Amino acid sequence: MHAALVNQARQGDREAFDALARLTGDRCMAIAFRILRDFDHADDAVQAALVTAWREIRALRDPELFEPWLHRILTNACYAEARRRRRWSESIRLLPVEPVHGPDDYLAIEIRDQLERAFRRLTVEQRAVLVFHHYLGLPLPDVAERLGIPLGTVKSRMYHAKRALRAGLEADARAAGTSRERPA
Repeated sequence: MHAALVNQARQGDREAFDALARLTGDRCMAIAFRILRDFDHADDAVQAALVTAWREIRALRDPELFEPWLHRILTNACYAEARRRRRWSESIRLLPVEPVHGPDDYLAIEIRDQLERAFRRLTVEQRAVLVFHHYLGLPLPDVAERLGIPLGTVKSRMYHAKRALRAGLEADARAAGTSRERPA
């Protein structure tokens, strides 16, 4: 079904491309959000990727590879959005969040928040590799193909991303342990 729509879109059929965008838009949004960790920036990246895809669809050789091709464009749009956001937010200083002490029900939220903080510390390139591998469930060679980078680079980014996640979680755990201790 995608191949027929892609072929129609390659002929200049806007309705066919709109149908493709509707079919792939939710997944693209999920990928972009997981890479950028911000809904508005993810929405901007998806819109930019779809505009680029519309402009470049005639360059797509194999209609069966539309989704991987679109994911590569989306990833580049996420990288560009992250660079744009970094330029605007260089002067913003994040204040530490005081831990919430309460019932054990909040423990799950605290763990999720720790993971979120650790994930935000990763580079956008490391997040992209993790999202494509763990969220989409793609094997590493497919991640390399979708991102347009060598397999060795994917493996390296995956290794460093996991290492940085562990270090971030351990640092948060140490900080939480020292902040809970009270002087006598």
